[in-house]
Amino acid sequence: MTDGSNSRSTRLQAQNVTLRYDQRIIAQDLSVAIPNGSFTVIVGPNACGKSTLLRALSRLLIPSAGTVILDGKTIAGYPAKQVARTVGLLPQTSAAPQGIRVADLLARGRYPHQSFFRQWSHEDEAAVAAAMAATQTTELSGRLVDELSGGQRQRVWVAMVLAQQTPLLLLDEPTTFLDIAHQIELLDLCQDLNAEGRTIVAVLHDLNHACRYATNIIAMKGGAIAAHGPPAAIMTEQLVEDVFGLPCMIIADPVAKTPLIIPKRRG
Repeated sequence: MTDGSNSRSTRLQAQNVTLRYDQRIIAQDLSVAIPNGSFTVIVGPNACGKSTLLRALSRLLIPSAGTVILDGKTIAGYPAKQVARTVGLLPQTSAAPQGIRVADLLARGRYPHQSFFRQWSHEDEAAVAAAMAATQTTELSGRLVDELSGGQRQRVWVAMVLAQQTPLLLLDEPTTFLDIAHQIELLDLCQDLNAEGRTIVAVLHDLNHACRYATNIIAMKGGAIAAHGPPAAIMTEQLVEDVFGLPCMIIADPVAKTPLIIPKRRG
């Protein structure tokens, strides 16, 4: 494994975890730490364990061995609401209740902050309004989620996660269904949130987007970590060929000066 990561402390990490669905093992003895304040992007070929790792880091999937640590304690030991106030998750697929309006769906993102003594507040209202403004979904607030296009629906789900106002954001393929302009807008937003202090972990398929936006990349293959570190330190032509089976050239992006992967023609 190539490791270009530094020794910064971490709030979230997996230690020697085995991840499985029923009897099918996806990853075994897997360890990874998410650097605090990083924009970490997980890349890798289909079915390599990217989304499975993200589900484990969010406590949506319990490892059959090993443990996920949040703020120095096993994540399974926290109350669900406490985890939800710290870690926000955008899963790969989400289903909204039938007949729910966008504003009502986004309001559910504030549930972890509410209690018997603290019901809906001006703070909740402001958080939802800010999330809609950031994702350009304000004009959709009165619409039924069922009536939205795939791209609109995806932006609404991102807004709901943002409304949680968690210091850690886990996003599984957040650019799915988005056209290129909205992809860049969303990744710019993630970059801005990261600059403001949030730690972000995202699964992306586009290697060039990963290299341009990430401060830290985790490359996975076959349920294992193939490389982990800053894009410029780990992204090589050999790594891309080893992980993706893709011969390529890597040059400096003329705009961002980050690694730019150019596939070679086969044959």
